[in-house]
Amino acid sequence: MSAVIDLSLDAAALTAQVCDIESVSGNERELADAVEAALRALPHLSVDRDGDTVVARTQLGRGERVVLAGHLDTVPVAGNLPTWREGDLLYGRGTADMKSGVAVALRVAATVPEPVRDVSYVFYDNEEVEAVKNGLGRVSREHPEWLAGEFAILMEPSGGVVEGGCNGTMRAEVSVRGRAAHSARPWSGVNAVHEAGRLLNRLRAYEPAQVEVDGLVYREALNAVFVRGGVAGNVIPDSCVVTVNYRFAPSKDVGEAEAHLRDVFAGWDVEVVDAAVGARPGLTHPAAAAFVAAVGGVPRPKYGWTDVARFAELGVPAVNYGPGDPNLSHTDAEHVPVEAVLTCERRMRAWLTAPGVRP
Repeated sequence: MSAVIDLSLDAAALTAQVCDIESVSGNERELADAVEAALRALPHLSVDRDGDTVVARTQLGRGERVVLAGHLDTVPVAGNLPTWREGDLLYGRGTADMKSGVAVALRVAATVPEPVRDVSYVFYDNEEVEAVKNGLGRVSREHPEWLAGEFAILMEPSGGVVEGGCNGTMRAEVSVRGRAAHSARPWSGVNAVHEAGRLLNRLRAYEPAQVEVDGLVYREALNAVFVRGGVAGNVIPDSCVVTVNYRFAPSKDVGEAEAHLRDVFAGWDVEVVDAAVGARPGLTHPAAAAFVAAVGGVPRPKYGWTDVARFAELGVPAVNYGPGDPNLSHTDAEHVPVEAVLTCERRMRAWLTAPGVRP
């Protein structure tokens, strides 16, 4: 029997229902089917689908369109499904990251048939795995018109506070060269692993920048994340490779980030193996300002990379906003306060039904 979701439930109860349809990355089909069926039953929405990404849109002719987006997939289950309640807390895989945000968006889609701004609701697959599989990325390439708008909200866990933009991220391999020798005669060679200690000392002494971008201060970070070297237990290694991860402010592009790494690691070979540009906060747009006013709180920067960067590449300013706590993402004890989900639902509805607003 196909799974069914009930959009008449409040967002907290709907969170449990959505979470209980297991959807580890690559296995979103059942949940995507249920989301599509529920949205197609709503006469005020037009619905499209690409793979396991479902997009529903109002077509009211408003002067402004906003996008609410959330991913359907989760990291693997760790004995934490089905969901369960302990007091005000709802436990289970996906409750924080980010099916509570998905549930809020689904509820708003169902219960706000005439929003003051046209809305596109995007529910996509494969966010938690390699970027080439990402459903939002796929739609941005194949159906960019589905993501068009003046402002976007990614329902990522943010603790109910607007987090603007995101840092960029870059991984690079820094190679240290040595000279192989027998380990009984190390003086006849150069130990690359030992030489890598100088590189690690440089990292240890590195002071990451804090960069103000459009009123928010982004903390950069540069860390070693992998080290590999050595060929045998009796051989002085002639090479050692340290993989570093650089989280850079959204004011930098990929070229500037790479130039900075080459400057930091001058004297060693640097090869960039992966990079994604960040996204500026986007808080100066009128729709963003209205959103911040509606949900309250003081916006803060998003230090990690999120899919708001994909919207930025399309020219759509975007923020992160959802009820989950990002510190609980991917943990075995993942949970979300029920009241946080209900509060998020109320705030989103208030923003989209503000009286007198017809952009």
